Parts: sequence; C-alpha cells; structure tokens
Amino acid sequence: MRQLTISILLITFSLAWCTTAKAKDETVDELKARFDKARTEDRPELGIKIAQHQLHDADKLYNEGRIDEAHAAVEDLVTYSEKARDAATQTKKHMKEVEIHARKMAEKLRDIKRNLAFDDQPPVKDAVDRLEAIRTTLLDKMFAKDDKKGKK
Repeated sequence: MRQLTISILLITFSLAWCTTAKAKDETVDELKARFDKARTEDRPELGIKIAQHQLHDADKLYNEGRIDEAHAAVEDLVTYSEKARDAATQTKKHMKEVEIHARKMAEKLRDIKRNLAFDDQPPVKDAVDRLEAIRTTLLDKMFAKDDKKGKK
C-alpha cells in the first residue's frame, strides 16, 4: 500500500512538472492565440505572460542591435499589458498582480532605456509612461471609495 501511494505521488509530480515545463515553452504566438480564445477571467494572466515574454525578447533584441524589432516587441508588451488591465478591471480580479507586473516591467524598461542611444530612447520612454498609466488606473480602481456605501 505504501509503495502504491509513493508511486502515485511520483506520477502526479511528474505530470505536474511536465505540464509546467510545456507551459513555459509556449511561444508568444501560441500565447496570443490562447489569449484571443481565453475567458475574460484568464486574460490578465495570459496578457502579462505575453508582456513578460516580449520584455525578455526586447531586451535581447536591443542587446543584439536589432532596434526596430525591439521597438515592436516593446509596443506589443504595452498592448498586452493594457489588455490585461482591461480584463482585470472588467472582472475585478487579478488587478493587484497586473499592477505589480506592470511596475516591474516599467522598472526593467527604464534600465534598458539607460543603455540605449539617445535616438532609440523615445519609444521606450513612451512604453514606460503607458505602463505607469496602467498602474495608475489599476490603483485607482483598487482603492476607489464606493460612494454608495455611505449614502444608505
């Protein structure tokens, strides 16, 4: 009986690990396809995953000197962050997580911007500003006072 229990646990952990490994290997295009078909409740998490992939790709592309491709990745990063914000505010779930990830991505983009040539910085600065706007919107929604509670 004990050996059977151990075997079942090992199989369960193996399957969970394989599933997690598969999810990490998804490409941005696969994640985007999943995002378009996903329920509204699942979109904040998927949008942030796409944005994080694009942030990683943008950093790599900037380091390789592929500026135009990096700018496109940064634009995609912001677009999917905005979509994640919209889904989170619509469902009133995952707002805190989206806000935290937007803050971290803005910090990373600021670091990237410091290493770019002056002419290559404006799209990154614009992306940081848009991420900060996402954060502001989410914080306003999370900490808004409900006027109806006091008027009963």
